Amino acid sequence: MTKKSDLSRNIPRYIAIEGPIGVGKTSLTKRLAESFNYELLLEKSEENPFLDRFYENSRQHALSAQLFFLFQRAQQIQELRQEDLFEPVRVADFLIDKDNLFALQNLDADEYELYLKVYKHLIIEAPTPDLVIYLQAPTNILLDRIQKRGVKAEQFIELGYLENLNLAYTEFFHYYHKSPLLIVNSAEIDLVSNDDDYQRLVDYILSHPTGTNYFNPGPSLL
Repeated sequence: MTKKSDLSRNIPRYIAIEGPIGVGKTSLTKRLAESFNYELLLEKSEENPFLDRFYENSRQHALSAQLFFLFQRAQQIQELRQEDLFEPVRVADFLIDKDNLFALQNLDADEYELYLKVYKHLIIEAPTPDLVIYLQAPTNILLDRIQKRGVKAEQFIELGYLENLNLAYTEFFHYYHKSPLLIVNSAEIDLVSNDDDYQRLVDYILSHPTGTNYFNPGPSLL
């Protein structure tokens, strides 16, 4: 395995990891932060008091859950910009630019118009990641992972909602060009528990990919 001291000299200073629920972005974020000795920046969904209610009744609680995340992310952006004075290194399990993706998915026309008004007043320019890693997986695999991890509120997530969300992510990153983008097919690999799979990804990151790239390895032979 590559030593932490070697990694810290070569990896991008700000990495954002994205993907739909169940794809494993937070677990990978934590592992990369540990390997690189980087600051963790997490979405903190557990702090959203409306999220459980949203999963149970998305139509009734979509706006409150969305606005809470918007206020939370606006505060995180402000903190990021202040910290940039000290040039920190960090890895995040979210990309602030994708906030609108969930709003389009969950809000009706009037709610979305209200959301945009609040968004325009709150959001300031966020620091741009040096690398974005987009984790992909088929919807049936996402649903299986969600069910296996057993978070009570997430068991209300329906296949149709997850399918639409997965498609929305695919479309979003098809047009994303603000940062170097690494699209990772995570369907047949385990980036958290399998050291070989994880090391192959780390090696690819160390190759300094530019533009849009695809990481689509087969499963490791154990």
